[in-house]
Amino acid sequence: MSEEANQKISPDWSSVKQEVPEWFRDAKFGMFFHWGPYSVPACQNEWYSRNMYCRGLAQNKWHEEHYGKLHDFGYKDFIPMMKGEGFDPEEWADLVVRSGAKYAGPVTEHSDNFSLWDSQVNPINSVNCGPHRDVYGECAKAFRDRGIKLLATFHHQWLWGWFMSTDNEADVYDPANEIYYGPALPLETNRYIPYRYPDEKFNNTWRDKVTEVIDKYSPDAVYFDSRTCIIDEKHRFQVADYYYNQTGHRDGIITYKQEDFPEGIGVYDLERGRFAAPKPFAWQCDDRLEDNITWCIVQEPKYRSATAIVHQLCDIVSKNGNLLLNVGPCTDGSFHPDAVKELYRLGDWLKLNGEAIYGSRPFVIAAEGPATVDNTGYDIEKLKEQLKKGDEAYVKTTDLGEHDFRFTTNNGALYAIAMGWPQSGKMEIYTLKKGGPLKEISSVSMIGCEDELTWEWTDKALIVNMPKEKPCEHAYVLKIR
Repeated sequence: MSEEANQKISPDWSSVKQEVPEWFRDAKFGMFFHWGPYSVPACQNEWYSRNMYCRGLAQNKWHEEHYGKLHDFGYKDFIPMMKGEGFDPEEWADLVVRSGAKYAGPVTEHSDNFSLWDSQVNPINSVNCGPHRDVYGECAKAFRDRGIKLLATFHHQWLWGWFMSTDNEADVYDPANEIYYGPALPLETNRYIPYRYPDEKFNNTWRDKVTEVIDKYSPDAVYFDSRTCIIDEKHRFQVADYYYNQTGHRDGIITYKQEDFPEGIGVYDLERGRFAAPKPFAWQCDDRLEDNITWCIVQEPKYRSATAIVHQLCDIVSKNGNLLLNVGPCTDGSFHPDAVKELYRLGDWLKLNGEAIYGSRPFVIAAEGPATVDNTGYDIEKLKEQLKKGDEAYVKTTDLGEHDFRFTTNNGALYAIAMGWPQSGKMEIYTLKKGGPLKEISSVSMIGCEDELTWEWTDKALIVNMPKEKPCEHAYVLKIR
């Protein structure tokens, strides 16, 4: 993009308003992958690249115990250690397909200035360094060959102040290392909203990295992490205009957080969040499979159960949302067997019950049951807390049980998804009582069950007698016509 063209563009946001494409609304479930030099130490979380430079934080102490002083061994020294000897894009594509996700992509660049594509804008990339492979490009081909829509996720606005250290001797202050860390900045620039905003050079590079990925790989969805608000409006607009108008991605979509872009130009993303009620607009929750407080592989990884992910997915989909689930590959680019196990179990459930999820739309009522799901998410205050302490702030989660139901509709059918198997042998759904939102009921069946169900429709509830055997794990889907 020439600077002459740059100057002619004015932020007319109405020109980049975008309807959410049907493929995105139908997909419901996507995956992304945090993999980078931070996967080498695999210590606590992917913010290692920042926290190792904050004297007194746990990652700083661990780093100096294991690798030495920051002057002698900095983040840049992890890059050659990220060899990617186990990286196989076909294996990544297999995992996406097997899990049931419909769109996916590696994190193109996290906050650490390491680009996972063949970049002419940033020499610190996975082709020139580390694995010496075009990680994003190879995944793009493998994913598209399998019918997976391609996602590109950008976190690089965080680079402004990211590496600034409370240790004056750290390698980030050596001018010879600017190619890795950027120029030295005031320490306060590593706050969420700094006093000193990014300069023109940083903004231009931020924009050019995104447009380069658009040009080279034509992603179907472009995700921006939080803090994109510190990029000046001109450059944010240029990216949206370039994607939608100049390169013609009229079936593409941008996702964003907080108020980093104006409403109507893409999909609102709620990090690790839920809504209490259905929304009239499509939205996305990005969350992680990891049960540690991390988005990347760590030394002793733990993973959430497939049951927890199924319940979360059903809750989100019933409220007009998509779930974008992260899993961090191992240091070598392969996947931990425990993660694969849970993703396979998730995929098995979706393979059987997918008609209640894919292509579905919300019912007039989303939920029934005693478990309360509030409006919640990883908001700005939680981000500020994480920046201060180095550890991720707490986000409330809700466990769902046998008396909790989520409702979706698809092709004229209503789906009532039970989050557990009733000990009584009967499902009682009070939302669907006579005189409620359904005018009539002609049939009730359970997906995966060949036995004909008996049921009773009363002024109190729709009462369904369970079959003798469970057709699956995790959650049980009634199909009602």
